[in-house]
Amino acid sequence: MLSEPPGERPPGYPEWLERTLRTASGTTISVRPIRPDDAPRLVAFHGALSSHSVYMRFFSPHPTLTQREVERFTRVDYHTRLALIAEVDGELTAVARYDRWPETTEAEVAFVVADAWQHHGIAPVLLGLLAEAARRRGVETFTASTLLDNRDMLVVFSHSGFHPTTSLAGGGVVEVRFSIVPEGQAIEGAGQPC
Repeated sequence: MLSEPPGERPPGYPEWLERTLRTASGTTISVRPIRPDDAPRLVAFHGALSSHSVYMRFFSPHPTLTQREVERFTRVDYHTRLALIAEVDGELTAVARYDRWPETTEAEVAFVVADAWQHHGIAPVLLGLLAEAARRRGVETFTASTLLDNRDMLVVFSHSGFHPTTSLAGGGVVEVRFSIVPEGQAIEGAGQPC
């Protein structure tokens, strides 16, 4: 079940991205674009992450989000910057986002999944939806920076149905790059409608 909708949707809010889906592991998730009124939930979500999950996402210890980060993460334009949240039974379980590089057809993606919900197929679903939304906005390529130790995220990319290339950037960081333009085949991981 999606959390209660706000009285007014933010400008450009893409209602078509609101979906209830079943992941490959059978978990039913509700997905929708993030809204500014999600700020308190995002702060609580981040605060409940293990130090390991935070390190995998931010590449450093980062126990709390700054007010500036909360604003940036929850106030998106839904075009050049989009974030999706996943919920299970009303609990915020994951956040995925893309940020388009200015004046390009490329966007950087990032994910974080609550510890208790990792390995439930949520990240692949969010990746598929982000790709669908980004393609509609003229994005052709996703990039990501992840730690070499973040094998889970590297597996998500390698099993996505896209064809990622990777390169070591130094400091234990892997740069991932892949086209999100379909090659005449269905993209895996997009979830099944419920």
